Amino acid sequence: MIIEYDIIIVGLGPTGGTLANLLALNDLSVLVLEKEASIYNLPRAVHFDDEIMRVFNTIGIKNKLSKKLIINKGTKFIDQDENLILDWPRPKVITENGFYPSYRFHQPDLERCLRSTLKNFKKVCIKQNANVEKITSKKDFVEVCYMDTNSKKKYELKAKYIVGCDGGRSFVRQHINSDMEDLGFKQKWVVIDVILKSRNNLLPDRTIQYCNSDRPATYCRNVGRRRRWEVALKNNEDFETFFEEKNLWNFLSQWVQKDEVDIERKAIYTFESAIAEKWKHERIFLAGDAAHLTPPFMGQGMCAGIRDVSNLAWKLSSSCIFGHNEKLLQSYQTERSPNVRDYINTTMKMGELLNAIGNANVSDTVFMQPDGSIKMDTIKPGLGNCLGSEQDINKGKTFPFIKLDDGSYFDNLFENNVVLVADKKIIQRLKNINIKIPVLSLNNFPELEKIFKKFKTEGLIIRPDRFILASTDQIHGTKFLEGALQDL
Repeated sequence: MIIEYDIIIVGLGPTGGTLANLLALNDLSVLVLEKEASIYNLPRAVHFDDEIMRVFNTIGIKNKLSKKLIINKGTKFIDQDENLILDWPRPKVITENGFYPSYRFHQPDLERCLRSTLKNFKKVCIKQNANVEKITSKKDFVEVCYMDTNSKKKYELKAKYIVGCDGGRSFVRQHINSDMEDLGFKQKWVVIDVILKSRNNLLPDRTIQYCNSDRPATYCRNVGRRRRWEVALKNNEDFETFFEEKNLWNFLSQWVQKDEVDIERKAIYTFESAIAEKWKHERIFLAGDAAHLTPPFMGQGMCAGIRDVSNLAWKLSSSCIFGHNEKLLQSYQTERSPNVRDYINTTMKMGELLNAIGNANVSDTVFMQPDGSIKMDTIKPGLGNCLGSEQDINKGKTFPFIKLDDGSYFDNLFENNVVLVADKKIIQRLKNINIKIPVLSLNNFPELEKIFKKFKTEGLIIRPDRFILASTDQIHGTKFLEGALQDL
């Protein structure tokens, strides 16, 4: 007998773990297949932003994770003479998403939080040491065969949908024959993670990008006593030679001495930029590094994966609960791919600046300061061609994080579902439509009055990923709401 699930997720990193939590909120049966035996207990990703913290708040790990974070102060780009080229501050202010713009974290802490929360859901099953060997698409489901690498036993399973969150060498991506579009950035870098033996040090309290055509490098102030250096290898330079004791400390001695730190990890990476040509094939999807590769200079690689699954989770949930909705599922790539492409393009320009081969024109949010230095505001690319009417000026905009008078958060009312929030008269006009989503009367939420005035509307359909799907206006009335309700 083949066991059947609503969703099978391949990979239990931050992307797969977040997706599993989001799907579990809708009481779906979820199986996660992870090829590794346990969490990789060394640093990898180190940054996420306000948009991602809002997702973490939705799945209930914010409070636990917050105890292990620091608020990131931003990044400075300096030249080889230590002149400031570009300043990218991350001010300690709350954004429309309800949190600070930038955080530093330790990836094993995040993965433990994600897995701990998944234990609360009886319909979520995690299989480690599970190596997926075969995927077979059927009309109404997907078959998966995996091997337990300990026992060598093979198992066959079924699911309505499968999502590959299995990284840059994705087996799922290979299965659907999705080529990667090379966006033009590829360099070998070494990464050195250290733990300071003492808190008394003069290292910078923010990220520093050292722009140098001979040896570009990045310094990261990470959580606790953790610090990181990322260093570009020269053409034909061997990483083993760089990691030799004398050469390694010749580099690190610019900042720390050998007796001041313990080296936690040394690794080599190929930083590259690429996007999968297709993120969906029938009932199979890609997310995270399986769908795109982003250089690290903006700290947006993991963030992009979590945005992917925040977008995909509610669409998969809707298709599991109400029946397969091809239009809804097709919108996943059209919405997400242009967004991640914008982030990658800006990141590549930062890479050019870091290599001292470009200029400070890394995005349209860069501007000159009175002292001659250049400052950059945080970019926030919008969704690509998204659900809803092209005539609706509000579709695709972020619905802000709102604290209600009773101390709760409005997000809690639509964390699982698309919701319609409207004035009573708008709801009355829609009474003859078969509405499958929750309906909330705007009149019960005086805290939203200013927000609705800002959007110049009396009714909004809000998506669980915090974007607006449709709105009313004086010219079209409820037309956009009606169209969106029919598409759900």
